[in-house]
Amino acid sequence: MSPSADPAPRPAAEPDLRHHGDAEVRGAAAALTDLAVNVRTGTPPAWLKAALTASLDSLAAYPDGTAARRAVAAHHGVPVARTLLTSGAAEAFVLLARTVRARRPVVVHPQFTEPEAALRDAGHTVERVVLRERDGFRLDPAAVPDGADLVVVGNPTNPTSVLHPADTLARLARPGRTLVVDEAFMDAVPGERESLAGRTDLPGLVVLRSLTKTWGLAGLRIGYLLAEPGTVTELARAQPLWPVSSPALTAAEACSGPAALAEAASAARRTTADRAHLVARLTRLPGVRVVGPAEAPFVLIRLANAAAVREALRTSGFAVRRGDTFPGLGPDWLRLAVRDRTTTDRFTTALAEAMAKVGTGSAQDQGLRSAPD
Repeated sequence: MSPSADPAPRPAAEPDLRHHGDAEVRGAAAALTDLAVNVRTGTPPAWLKAALTASLDSLAAYPDGTAARRAVAAHHGVPVARTLLTSGAAEAFVLLARTVRARRPVVVHPQFTEPEAALRDAGHTVERVVLRERDGFRLDPAAVPDGADLVVVGNPTNPTSVLHPADTLARLARPGRTLVVDEAFMDAVPGERESLAGRTDLPGLVVLRSLTKTWGLAGLRIGYLLAEPGTVTELARAQPLWPVSSPALTAAEACSGPAALAEAASAARRTTADRAHLVARLTRLPGVRVVGPAEAPFVLIRLANAAAVREALRTSGFAVRRGDTFPGLGPDWLRLAVRDRTTTDRFTTALAEAMAKVGTGSAQDQGLRSAPD
């Protein structure tokens, strides 16, 4: 057995793979400061809103994704034939699940749960490779079975905030295997280091990207994938006609231009500084363990009685993401979106008060109940 992963026996109660961060704030009786959804605050920016507004004049015409595909391809330095625009990254997971003829699909957990949910819905039996806390949730390629012909892994990974080295993930690529790397948060990493998006030499590689997180476009549904031209053609055939709306195509083109990429890079640097401030505040709280080094616009923490703490935080006006719906985690985990320093200071004060109210004690004293590691 690999030293960096455990076999994945199914627990008595399966995690709710369809639970996502927006459920933490939807329908709240009062406005909550949102640390549950990993969308950058203050978005979309004014220039992007203006471009989207202008695109409404073209709604009488059917969408044409030619310019947007060219812009995405130019951004990553790949041929246009290697690009496919999708209705958010979530559509790409569904397309892959319905199109790739996999006999042994493997999903590396903990990670975003939608890929496994889509595979199950398409009739696949999914095998899990569960990474362990004591290894920092880092992947040893040897943990993935040789016979896996479809492998899904996030980078940086939601919810652990781990950024796997590109060379590590590249070792998973081989003929006869589809390697899906979910890079939905890669544009929040300065320099997009460890990205595989521009690689054209790895067999079976499919890289997924999203414009939702950095640009605040969750409601618009726009993402894309990069893959071998034959794979792109096959997936495109599985799409309905005109799957991406004209405003979404406008967003894809605009957010792939030089000025937008410079703004995204600046936002990534700011997120890095704000995350460091959040981690520093969290590490001062007895009984809180922070998974690190965190590299995404969110952090994963572990503490006793996390469910009760989460409810106490709601009473104080803060929403955070529960961790027990991610395979490989459990009831003692919470995911926190990175926010500005003022919000972080308010939140960590509320967190300390919630922990005192609930009586968490230290994490070790309380005997954390998460999945064995």
